[in-house]
Amino acid sequence: MNKYSLGALAAAGLLAGGLATSANAADLGGNCCADLEERVAELEATTARKGNRKVSLTVSGWVGQQIMAWDDGFESNQYVGDLGTTLASHVKFTGQATIVPGWTAGYVLHLEMSNNDSLALNQNYQQAGLVGSWTKVTPLQSYWFIKSDSYGKIGVGRQSQASDNTAILVDGSGSLVPANWVAFDVASFQMRESGTGLNAGSWGAVGLCTGGGAWGDCNGNTQNVVRYDSPTFAGFSASASWGEDDMWDVALRYAGEHHGFKFAAAAAYNEITGGGFPNWHGGGVLAPETQYFQVGAYLQHVRTGLFLYGAYGHNELDFTDRSVAPGNEFEADQYYIKAGIRGKWHPLGATVLYGEYNNVQGDGGTAVSSPVGVNDLNTTVSVGAGLSDELEVWGLGVVQEIDAAAMSLWISYRHLSYDHNNAAVGQIEDFDYVKAGALINF
Repeated sequence: MNKYSLGALAAAGLLAGGLATSANAADLGGNCCADLEERVAELEATTARKGNRKVSLTVSGWVGQQIMAWDDGFESNQYVGDLGTTLASHVKFTGQATIVPGWTAGYVLHLEMSNNDSLALNQNYQQAGLVGSWTKVTPLQSYWFIKSDSYGKIGVGRQSQASDNTAILVDGSGSLVPANWVAFDVASFQMRESGTGLNAGSWGAVGLCTGGGAWGDCNGNTQNVVRYDSPTFAGFSASASWGEDDMWDVALRYAGEHHGFKFAAAAAYNEITGGGFPNWHGGGVLAPETQYFQVGAYLQHVRTGLFLYGAYGHNELDFTDRSVAPGNEFEADQYYIKAGIRGKWHPLGATVLYGEYNNVQGDGGTAVSSPVGVNDLNTTVSVGAGLSDELEVWGLGVVQEIDAAAMSLWISYRHLSYDHNNAAVGQIEDFDYVKAGALINF
């Protein structure tokens, strides 16, 4: 993360002026500082510039890409793509100015660049109907804020709401990007029926997240909201936000180090009551009222580097008065656990070895629309009571950090299996994939 400031240029200018004055005083003659002035001019031409001298400017971001080889039981292939929305390559402009001591005002402008969105990749390479799934530049965040050292921070505009990525961000192992509980890599890949190879719904639809997200991190898209963040007291902090079409959420976080262990935990609850996305899942059904609870915790032994991370999410959907068959309900529970070791065994940087397990269980309740295992992004199917399904994911991976380049490289393997009790759909083939990629910060 590099701060671009005019401070260095000012210092160089003062130095140039001082040398010039000394040279003239000594009557040395000529332009002794031409080389220095040329260097200052070069710095001015290559440095990010601010619009004024009152508000700071920080430019940061990362570039991330990966190669993915997959096998769905009937077909296999290899793709090159990015890391999915919210993890894709991006550039972020932030800044702030002091109003009075203890009070600041600032801004964030965060642009994301997707050249091949992994969330849209499937057996046909790109998910049909997802406009802009190829190259695109998206305003991920654009908001202003006012912050008090004593009273907290309030922001207005497009930003992460309080419950966005709450359970994920406590993962301090260094393996968060390649291994988490969101279906970034396989969201649009179709399940294949054993024996026939027919499509039977998308892998990312299991659990029916709304408001963005797939599997975990429901309500995971940035939104136009008003958000408040409290100051940190004894390691604790709280957040709350309210946004468009009656979304509200709250979150509580803690981080600290005790008796040789690092510990971080966070929990969040959100509701969407205004209908959310119309034409939900493309089938003419208005989005349900939703409630989502998530909690995550991370524990690491500092001396050995052994770590354990876990997360739980509970998703409830109520389609009452929003579908052709009022009274529809759906519930899903997700459990995610990751364990491994983080150690610096050579000069390049820390190495992270991990194993992970993810489980998503859905219960259709009474006549669900767009439900378990039989829907994709473009269809809606109504099914009877008592249907349930289960997704299991396990994987292994290694991450190598390169400190000198602010970079991480990874290679990982995942195995997906799916089971259900819907007689209208055949059994589903397992899905396997290996990915190798890198992310470099700037």
